[in-house]
Amino acid sequence: MKKVLLFGAFFACFAMSGFAQEATEEVTTEELTKFANMEVEFDEFRISLTEKMKSMIQDNEIFQGGARYNEIKAAWGDEAKMTEAEITDEEKAAYEEVQAFLDSQQDVMREYKTDLIMNDSILGASIYNKVNGAVKEDPALKEKLDTMIAEMKAKQEAEKEDAEDTEKPTDGK
Repeated sequence: MKKVLLFGAFFACFAMSGFAQEATEEVTTEELTKFANMEVEFDEFRISLTEKMKSMIQDNEIFQGGARYNEIKAAWGDEAKMTEAEITDEEKAAYEEVQAFLDSQQDVMREYKTDLIMNDSILGASIYNKVNGAVKEDPALKEKLDTMIAEMKAKQEAEKEDAEDTEKPTDGK
C-alpha cells in the first residue's frame, strides 16, 4: 500500500511540475529585445543624472574640484572627524545641497523606470513581468539578456563616437 501511495504522490508531483512549466510562456526574442532596450534607455538616463551630479560637485568652488567634497563625505556624520577636517558651515550647506539632490534623483529614477515599464509602446508591464520572472529562473536567458544589453550599449557608444568624429572641424581639404 505504501508503494502505491508513494507512486501516486510521485506521479502527482511530476504531473504538477509539467503543468507549471506549460503555464509559463516562452520569452520571445522580440520581448527580450524590448526589455533590453528599456534597460539601455534607463541606463542612459541614470548616467546623465550621474554626470549632472559630478558637474554639480566639480563646478562648486567650495569643493575645489571634488577633493574637498570627498573629505567632507568621509567625515560626514562623525563630529570628531568633521572638527578635525575643519568643515565650515558653508561647506556643510553645500554638501547637504548635493545630498538633497541625490535623494531627489532616486525618486526621479524610480519614476522614470516605472514610466518606461508601463508604456506599452516601449515595453509594457506584462512583458516586463514575464521577462523579469523568466530571467530570474533561467540563468541562460539572463546571460542572453546581459549580452544583448552589452551589444546595444557598445553599438550606441560606437554611434556616438562616429557622430563626434563627423562633427569635428577639418582643415578644409
